[in-house]
Amino acid sequence: MCAASLRGVNNKVTRRSFLGWATGCATTLAAPALRAQSDRIRFGLTPVFLTNDLELLHALQAFLERVTGYDVELITRRTYQEITALLLSGRLDAAWICGYPYVHYRDKLELVAVPDWNGQPYYRSYLIVSQDRKAEDLPELEGDIHAFSDPDSNSGFLVTRTLLFERQLDPDSFFRKTLFTYGHRNVIRAVASGLAQSGSVDGYVWEVLREIEPELVARTRPLRKSEWLGFPPIATSKSLAYSPRILELRNALVSMSKSPDGQSVLSMLRLSGFEAPDPLVFSGIAAKYNMLRGVL
Repeated sequence: MCAASLRGVNNKVTRRSFLGWATGCATTLAAPALRAQSDRIRFGLTPVFLTNDLELLHALQAFLERVTGYDVELITRRTYQEITALLLSGRLDAAWICGYPYVHYRDKLELVAVPDWNGQPYYRSYLIVSQDRKAEDLPELEGDIHAFSDPDSNSGFLVTRTLLFERQLDPDSFFRKTLFTYGHRNVIRAVASGLAQSGSVDGYVWEVLREIEPELVARTRPLRKSEWLGFPPIATSKSLAYSPRILELRNALVSMSKSPDGQSVLSMLRLSGFEAPDPLVFSGIAAKYNMLRGVL
C-alpha cells in the first residue's frame, strides 16, 4: 500500500522520502493509485512555512486529518518553483505558496484560505542590514552583497526589485553581488554573520524569529519596511477549487482557531487564524508584478 503519512516520528518529510514513496507507487496498478489519491489531500509546503519542526508538522497533519476526514500527505520542497510546479501539474491538491507565484499564475490557481497575522491577512517585506550599520536609506546599500530569499518570493525578492525600479536604480548593477538563500531564516543568518551586507526578508519571519531566536535576529535591523501586502496564501488549481477535498480543507483552515488542537497549531505558527480568501488582498503584489512584468 502506497501510504505517505507522518504518523511515525521516523518518517521525515524529505525529498528522499517523497521520491521513495513515488518509486513504490509506480509498481502499483493505475486504477488503485487513482482511487488512493482521491482519499487523501496532498498539501505542499514551501519556505513560506516558518519551520520544518516535526512537532509542528505532526500537529498540523493531525488537525487537518481530523477535521477534513481525509488522509493528509505533507510535501515540502526547498524552493517556491518546485512546489508551484507540482501544484500546477496536479501532483499536489493544495499548497502554501507565496503571493508572487499566486499573482503570476492567477489564471490557473484559486485561493483556498489566507492566514491572519495579528488579526489581518497582511505582512510586510523588510530590507535588513547588520545592527551596527549606519545606513538609513536604500541608496546607501549600493555595492552591497545582498541576500534574497527566492526568485519567486514577494517579500524576499519582488518588493526590493520593484523599489529599485521605482527609484530608477538598475536592479542588475545596484548591488555588487546577489545570492539566493532559499529560506527567510537563511537571509537573516547571512546578514547577521556578515556573509551578506543586506538582505530582503519576510517581515513575519523576522518578527517571529525575534521571539524564538533573539540572539540571531538582534544582530540585524530593518532599514526599511514595505507597505502591507497579502500574506502568503494557500492555493489550489482552478480545476480542484470546488472539489470535496478542497472544500473540506478550506473549512478546516478557516475553523482552525475554534478548537484547542487548531489553536495549538496556530500558536506554533504565531498566526491568529485563517480566513476565507479575497483576491483583492493581493492587489498590491499584483501591482508590483505588473510593474516589472517586462523586466523580470
